[in-house]
Amino acid sequence: MSLQSKGLPAVPEQTVAVARAAFPKGSLPIRVRDRLAEVFADEPFVDAFGVRGAPGMSPAVLSLVTVLQFAENLTDRQAAAMAVRAIDWKYAIGAELTDTGFDHTVLTRFRTRLVDHGLERAVFDRLVAHCRDAGLIGAGGKQRTDATHVISAVRDLNRLELAGESVRAALEALAVAAPAWLAGQIDVAEFAHRYGPRVNGWTMPESQTKRDRLALVFAQDGYALCQAAWSPAAPAWIRGIEAVAVLRQVLVQTYYRRTDTRGREVIIKRDADSEGVPPGRCRLASPYDTDARWAAKGEDLFWCGYKIHLTESCDTPPEAEAEAEAERHGRRMPNLITDVATTDATVPDVKATTGIQQRLAEHGIAPGEHYLDSGYPSADLVTAAAAEGITMVTPLLADHSRQAKAADGFDKSAFRIDWTTRQVCCPQGHRSTGWHPVKQHGRDAIVTEFAKADCRACPARTRCTAAARGNRMLTLRPKEIHERVAAARKEQDTEAWRAKYALRAGIEGTVNQALDITGIRRARYRGLAKVSLQHAFSATAINIIRLDAHWTGTPARPRASRLERLAYRLTA
Repeated sequence: MSLQSKGLPAVPEQTVAVARAAFPKGSLPIRVRDRLAEVFADEPFVDAFGVRGAPGMSPAVLSLVTVLQFAENLTDRQAAAMAVRAIDWKYAIGAELTDTGFDHTVLTRFRTRLVDHGLERAVFDRLVAHCRDAGLIGAGGKQRTDATHVISAVRDLNRLELAGESVRAALEALAVAAPAWLAGQIDVAEFAHRYGPRVNGWTMPESQTKRDRLALVFAQDGYALCQAAWSPAAPAWIRGIEAVAVLRQVLVQTYYRRTDTRGREVIIKRDADSEGVPPGRCRLASPYDTDARWAAKGEDLFWCGYKIHLTESCDTPPEAEAEAEAERHGRRMPNLITDVATTDATVPDVKATTGIQQRLAEHGIAPGEHYLDSGYPSADLVTAAAAEGITMVTPLLADHSRQAKAADGFDKSAFRIDWTTRQVCCPQGHRSTGWHPVKQHGRDAIVTEFAKADCRACPARTRCTAAARGNRMLTLRPKEIHERVAAARKEQDTEAWRAKYALRAGIEGTVNQALDITGIRRARYRGLAKVSLQHAFSATAINIIRLDAHWTGTPARPRASRLERLAYRLTA
């Protein structure tokens, strides 16, 4: 399939006439075509298509159809049908009224091309750039970020089901790719009886002894299959089949093989307390989605899948103040999603912070103030962001030392630090006798200590230290980081800071909107790359919905009661 770059085709006159008659006030697809046609171009997708062969559908058209598909939360079949029967969709993609559309599998192949060539964010990035050039978003403003969990598109498996289903997946793949070779390695009838239906915990024996025996059977079958695949007589390409490679990895993660005193091979199911199991970030959860991971948040949330991080602009004042500003100045700017990031479920939020801010800076829309919850910051990140001109408005973790928790002792803030002389003075006037730069967990730190003679004779010793050595020691970060953290912790205890930080809560409404409209809670596809593509198009869909509300002058109303709005007007 080749690409003949031409972008969105011109809208036929007959389609224009019928669409204007059917939608005298316009519709979202019509307004998107009229106002955002330059966003949907063929040029960004040139590398994903060949230069020879029959001409394929314009990627500009397919990307617009995909955005509209996510805006209405449609399946591929439904989206392909809408491109045929919906007049406003025909207008948007420049189709004749008699156009018969395309097969729904075209959308699947289009997404595959985007993923294979790293173009998952192409449309989203172009829309963000367009909004930046139009003055709807810009650098130096306020933005906020939050994350939510995403459930994978595969069923949940326990470890026993995972082992059996991995053997089944490998057998299914080999039955298609190498049926003759497979028939020479196994008893096909026996394996078909055991692995024909999917491995399901509901149909497994209730007895633990029988379940342990079944786990051993899965292991023996899996090892036999892998030994055959990795034997010198087997074709090398057999080992390159993904399902076979996944089976081998699952066996390593689930079982342990050793030789007993009689020289016999013994297969043992791994246990966390004895043989050990892989950490969650490495442990496979399904043979059909090797990127999905199990994760937990608190005591109530436990899921298999991914995380999505959404960042949006939020320069408008909240609640009643926003309404009053809109009335005075005509129309307020829309809050638009400026970045979307997808990770597997085990990646902590703090690991996503740097990437988010770097992408915003690359697009020329780095915020002046970045509002985040307590999962995103660290002392080093806050300091590094400040060096780039970004103020992270986020609660830093409190001092967890024994003295700080008791609120009746000398915590770190009670000591005076002289960075020039490299000494620390305690509340009783004693000076430290040691200053030792060290590395802790790969980060620069300073360990200071006081003389034992001073501490043992100090009348306030019980309020200062309970160390067996008898003297107080302090661990400090470098000066810039220490002072910034101390100032941030002091500021976040004020009412003014809490009122300012309340702006962050608005991102939760954006997350809910994305859940309700585009269904981001559940992954449509398998694999991190395709789930990232889903989230990029979901964010693009939310943005065009918000832009449409901005164009028509019907933005979402602030969630403030009429009594609160009246109170604001009377006090303004």
